[in-house]
Amino acid sequence: MPNYVPEPFRIKMTEPIRLIPPAEREQAIQAAGYNVFALRAEDIYIDYLTDSGTGAMSQHQWAAMMAGDESYAGARSYYRLKEVMDAVFGFKYFVPTHQGRAAENILANLLVRPGMFVPSNMHFDTTEGNIRARGGRPTNLIRAEAYDPAARLDFKGNMDLAKLRAFIEEKGVENIPFGMITITNNAGGGQPVSMQNLREVAALYREYRIPFFIDACRFAENAYFIKLRETGYAQKAPLEIAQEMFSLADGATMSAKKDGIVNIGGFLAVNDEGLFERIRNELILREGFPTYGGLAGRDLDAMAVGFMEALEERYLEYRLAQTAYLGDSLLAAGIPIIEPPGAHAIYIDAKHLLEHIPQRELPGIALSVEIYKQGGIRAVELGTVAFGYIDPETGEEHLPELDLVRMAIPRRVYTQSHLDYTIATIKEIATRRKSLQGYKIVYQPRLMRHFTAKFQPL
Repeated sequence: MPNYVPEPFRIKMTEPIRLIPPAEREQAIQAAGYNVFALRAEDIYIDYLTDSGTGAMSQHQWAAMMAGDESYAGARSYYRLKEVMDAVFGFKYFVPTHQGRAAENILANLLVRPGMFVPSNMHFDTTEGNIRARGGRPTNLIRAEAYDPAARLDFKGNMDLAKLRAFIEEKGVENIPFGMITITNNAGGGQPVSMQNLREVAALYREYRIPFFIDACRFAENAYFIKLRETGYAQKAPLEIAQEMFSLADGATMSAKKDGIVNIGGFLAVNDEGLFERIRNELILREGFPTYGGLAGRDLDAMAVGFMEALEERYLEYRLAQTAYLGDSLLAAGIPIIEPPGAHAIYIDAKHLLEHIPQRELPGIALSVEIYKQGGIRAVELGTVAFGYIDPETGEEHLPELDLVRMAIPRRVYTQSHLDYTIATIKEIATRRKSLQGYKIVYQPRLMRHFTAKFQPL
């Protein structure tokens, strides 16, 4: 069994959780239309649905919240956050938003028009949704090895530069309002992007004068992977590495609910003054005044502290090691996952674990439902339902290369015993995996269907 790294903190406050009986779990998942998003939180024992907004804040964050300035405009909390934004991210302008999808919404609404294309290594669901909602075409140009779950590379989240250049030449600069890259690459297993790749992607976007935006949700984890794996960075602090990463970009979107370790918050940052003025006006319409952006002052203060705590090496060492413990334990039991383990989540390869279930019969849904029924554990499908789509021009159904079930580990929340229980649950399911059956969709919205779709077992 892999070694478990002790938590670099001790627990001051607890929240009771309860494992309800199997019959009640069966009733709960049926009532939810077999969609784990529709489950009541009180019916879940261990919740890996997301690491977004689900972490445990520190004593320093809670203390900072008590000093929150709730002035409508010009609050001290905003200026405390601005100091940290300047120190870590370094962009000339920023606006706070209530979470990352709000930043994506504003950016897409201002820049994306029908028929335009937005390249990235891999877009995540809310980014895709906001681009598609404006008639745009999000396009993934990640390296080919990312689609091989068992391939072990240090930087499996890297963009394929040859694909990116060919894509720009084919589609035309005038049809690409901006380019992106996601760090770490959530949709592809939480895999990091190297500094060298960031540098080369930035240079390519600059060559074609395409604005370059980083999806920065897990910037601290990506920075620590660079420190551990990339030549020339072993002696650098994660803060220095983060500063270098963002110096390469023209802007960033971020959900601070990840590497800000807060329950709510985010930002949209840019260097272009004219674009910032448009963003600011859009923010006032959609989120709030530019110095609070849909958040309370106390949220801004908690975010300012969280950004710095997320860059602490003791925390990052534990964060990566906890995820590796879960991933390596599953691999030792013969459970296929995206390798190597990332930082924030383990992605079970449902397509191969349940190879008897055709992809159109939703193996990821079958596995996530069974994980809940077996152990009261909530994990989420990131595959055919989350990333499949109908081509608006041809009407053809596109199935994603990967069909995964993600277990995202909330920050500073669960202990080794919770992970050991999870491992035992997955191992038990694997022994009878051939008995699992597929599912069909009985309701789905047009965009981001995985949040509210309903299913039935076949």
